[in-house]
Amino acid sequence: MTAEIIARDLLKIQAVFFRPDEPFTWASGIKSPVYCDNRLTLTAPAVRADVETGLAELVRTYYPEVEVLMGTSTAGIAHAAIVGHLLALPMGYVRSGAKDHGRKNQIEGKLLPGQKVVVVEDLISTGGSVLEVVKVLRDAGAEVLGVASIFTYGMQKGLERLAEAGVENHSLCSFDVVARVAAEENYIRPEDVKQLLAFRDDPSDESWIGGQA
Repeated sequence: MTAEIIARDLLKIQAVFFRPDEPFTWASGIKSPVYCDNRLTLTAPAVRADVETGLAELVRTYYPEVEVLMGTSTAGIAHAAIVGHLLALPMGYVRSGAKDHGRKNQIEGKLLPGQKVVVVEDLISTGGSVLEVVKVLRDAGAEVLGVASIFTYGMQKGLERLAEAGVENHSLCSFDVVARVAAEENYIRPEDVKQLLAFRDDPSDESWIGGQA
């Protein structure tokens, strides 16, 4: 599954939506020209088929020794389940925090110490959330082979954090590819691409807003 196919899919269903002239505001306060909601892939059967087939291909190609898939909570759970079905692999997921009742699990599903795990994530930005999941799995004794994700922003901070933690990530599509395809398909103007890549290079620098970059 090529990155261009996935880019067209995500743009078509507005799972990735660009608005460079009216930026969205993230929870962190950062102004962003892009809105990404890969949950929408689950309600678009044709796109869902491309995404899950693509994720399965990533896992087979880069992590052939995998024994268990673990989804991130909550966005990665459905994708881990579907890919696990396609690959006939067990799956589970990691909660953002341990339950305060019952068995007080943070890892849901059977996971044995030493098992080789691939984390399934919907998107990678600064890498913080997926690295928390990796830490929980490593603390439980799992050998985390890496991450398979739908979309990555390719932000320097995220790349550096993943590298520092020794975590490999392979994504179906990148911010750069989606921006290029969006211009080619007339979702945005060709001149908007420069603004978008300026945001990608340094999200904290708002000089890209209004075409200032």
